[in-house]
Amino acid sequence: MSATDPLLSVRDLRVVIDGLHILHGVDLDVAPAGVTALLGRNGAGKTTTVKAVMGLVPRTGSIRFSGVELSSLPTHLVVRHGVGYAPEDRGIFAGLTVAENLRLAERAVRSDVDGASGGAPIGVSGGDEPNYRLVHELFPELKQRAGQLAGTLSGGQQQMVAIGRTLLNRNRLIIADEPTKGLAPKIVAEVADVLARAAEAVPVLLVEQNLALVRRLAGTCAVLADGRTAHQGDTAALLADEEAARRLLGVGTRRPAAGGSPPVGSPAAAVVTAEVKP
Repeated sequence: MSATDPLLSVRDLRVVIDGLHILHGVDLDVAPAGVTALLGRNGAGKTTTVKAVMGLVPRTGSIRFSGVELSSLPTHLVVRHGVGYAPEDRGIFAGLTVAENLRLAERAVRSDVDGASGGAPIGVSGGDEPNYRLVHELFPELKQRAGQLAGTLSGGQQQMVAIGRTLLNRNRLIIADEPTKGLAPKIVAEVADVLARAAEAVPVLLVEQNLALVRRLAGTCAVLADGRTAHQGDTAALLADEEAARRLLGVGTRRPAAGGSPPVGSPAAAVVTAEVKP
C-alpha cells in the first residue's frame, strides 16, 4: 500500500435490513490523512454506511482497510484492525467519571487479529499501552476533569471523551458520525476544534451536516443519494459549485463574504446543512 492509496476503500457496499434495501452499491475512498466527509440528504444512507463498515449491520461488497479485506469480519475484529467509531449519540456513560469512561475503552493491544483473514497486524506492537499521552496532549481538559461525571460535561466536552476513546487504542482511522448534531453554535465551534486536533494525529471519516465545518475540515468528500454514491472529489470544489451543491445536497452553500468562511459555530453557519429535514 503506497502513501497515496486510500486508507479505506469501499466498493459496491450493499445493506438489506428486514427485507428493506438501504444501500444499493456505495463506493467510498477515505484519504490516508486529514478529514474525509460523508455527505447527503436525510435518509441517504450515511449512518448505515459507517455502521456497515463497522460490521454493525449485515453487508455485502468490499471493505478494504489498509489493504486488508474487512467485509466478512464481525465488529470486534474490525475494531482490532484499528478502526475507532464515535457514534452520533456519543455513547457516553453519564453516571461515570471522565476517567472511568476512558478506562472502559481500553483494550488489550495485540500484534495479530484473532480469526482475521491473513492474521494481519493492526499496526502497533503487542507491548503498547493505551495512549493516554496522546489523548491528554490533544485534550488537556479531559485530564483536568478526570474525576468529573461525564453527564455534567458540555456537549463539546462529551465529544472530547467520545473522540478521546477512539484515540486511546492507537487506532488508524476515526469514524465520527454527526458529532455536532443537536449542539448549540458555540459548542459546534468547540467540537470543530476537537476534530481538527484529532485529525492531526489520525485520519477521520466525518459524517456531518454543517457545511461550514465541512468546508473548514474536509479535504475530500463523498456524497450519497438514495443509498448510492452520487459524487466523490475535492470538498472545496464541490462547495464552490452552487448548482452542484444544490443538486447533490439540496441546499445552497452560501458563499462566504470577503475575508473567508464564517466561523463554524456562528448562527449563520449552524443552519447551513447538508441535509433536508422533513
